[in-house]
Formats: sequence, structure tokens, C-alpha cells
Amino acid sequence: MANAHHLNPISSPIIEQSLILANSHYENFPVASVFLPQHLREPIGLIYSFARQADDFADEGDLTIVQRLALLNGFRDELDLLQAYIKPKSDFFATLGRIIKAEKLPYAPFYDLLDAFSQDVEKIRYADYDELLDYCKRSANPIGRLLLHLYKQSNAHNISLADNICSALQIINFLQDIAIDSKKNEGKQRIYLCQDELAAFGISESSIQDFVAGVHSIDANWQQFMLFNLHRVKALLYAGKPLGRILTGRVGFEMRMIIAGGERIISKISGVNGDVFNQRPSLNYADWVLVFFKALFKV
Repeated sequence: MANAHHLNPISSPIIEQSLILANSHYENFPVASVFLPQHLREPIGLIYSFARQADDFADEGDLTIVQRLALLNGFRDELDLLQAYIKPKSDFFATLGRIIKAEKLPYAPFYDLLDAFSQDVEKIRYADYDELLDYCKRSANPIGRLLLHLYKQSNAHNISLADNICSALQIINFLQDIAIDSKKNEGKQRIYLCQDELAAFGISESSIQDFVAGVHSIDANWQQFMLFNLHRVKALLYAGKPLGRILTGRVGFEMRMIIAGGERIISKISGVNGDVFNQRPSLNYADWVLVFFKALFKV
């Protein structure tokens, strides 16, 4: 297993910065938490930092589409160098490369993440559930697959369970952030809701914008639409839940906390009848206590 002592001195600040980033950015689940052994926290922090930086390239600031894609391509170029056993240009990728080598991590999940974030730059609508799941396959599932490699628990059955969990967490985040996503990319608001399902429930994009602006309150159609989505994503999350028992020790506890965090957000969205516009449902201290005990007692 890789740890800070196996890496040269240049890696320590990079790892420390990655762990700080993992602990400073809000998520619905723990990221490289203190419950994990240190030798796992460090590579997980680096993986999270890679994904967080690339996601921010796609989403944050006032960059043009060309600039965003250029930054993402810069990350691809660095991965290409690592795969070719050529020294990368940045200290971050030098450190990431050592972790990849030490832990024998596959490169494909890192490229998949970049493909998803590049898609984010230009694709702002999803026709149906299959399209949405295809995005999740590249935007979320790679993280679970990398974690399984780190845990030395990567097999077909566990990967299938992890994919269900990661896709569910991604969709939960979409439901939680409908108002936030609709405000991004001025003039090209991003909507991660299935267009065919919006139509089936009689919901127009203009009505979503009215909900965001507070012009109209949510109606019965919206409540039914959200209830439908919450039932489906809950089933998807539960389909992966056995992984929390398969993984043992501190790794299993962390996984159960991740699952319980997703369950809690589903409950909070349901508790406000799908009204994610007036206040974004998020986990507070009391929620984290509940998540902790659910994970502890394997509920």
C-alpha cells in the first residue's frame, strides 16, 4: 500500500491540499474521512481532488466553452504522459502518477470522468433515463470503481453494486440541485431531468424557471414528478446497498455512511414534497449523527 512515506517530499503538500479540499467542499457523503486508514485517505483525497478540479473546469467561473474544454484537455494530456511513462508537467499529476502506480489503479476511470465533464460543457439536456444513466456511468461510477481497486475488492459483483450506489448518488445530487444547475451557464441553463418524463408529468421548462424565481409555488404535477424520481433513485441506491455489508472493517463503515447519506437526502427531499427551490436540502449536524449510527449498526 502507498503512504506518505513512500512518496518523495514534493508529494506531501499535494496530498495535504487534496485532503483539505475533500474536507472543505460539501458532499452528501464522507470523502476520505478520518474513519478510513491513513493509507487509504491519501489516494482517495487525490482522486477526489482530480475529479473536483475537473468538474470545476466544466462548471465554475466565467470561462468560455473553448477555455473550459482546453483545461479538461490539459488534464487528458497529463494522463497521457503518465500512461506513456513520461514525466507529467505538474506536481499534482506527478503525485497522482505515483499513487496510480503504487496502487495499480486503472486509467480508464480517470478518462471517463474527463469525458463526462467535457460533456457537461456542451450538453445541457437529457432526453430520457438511458441518457442520464449513460452520463452517470462516466461522471460517478468511475469513483466507485477506483475505490474498489484501492480496497482490493474489485470484482464483477462488487462493481455492479458500486455502480448502482454511485449512479444513485449522482441522481440524488441532480434532484437536490435543480435550482442551482438551472442557473449555471447563463443563457444555457443545464437541466439533468429527463425531458420525456417532464413532458409526461406536464412540466415545462418555463415552469421550472418560475419555481426557481419564486414566481409560482410548486404544484401537484411537480410533486408527483419528484415522488416518481425519488422512488426510482431509492430503489437504485438500495440495489447497491449490500456492498456496505460485503466490505468489512473501517472500509465497510465508510461505505455504509456513504449510502446512509444518500438515503437521508432522499428523505429530506421527500419531506418537503420535492420543493428544492426554497431551500436546498442538505445534511446538517443532526443528520450526520443519524448517518453515523445507521452505518454503525448496519441499518
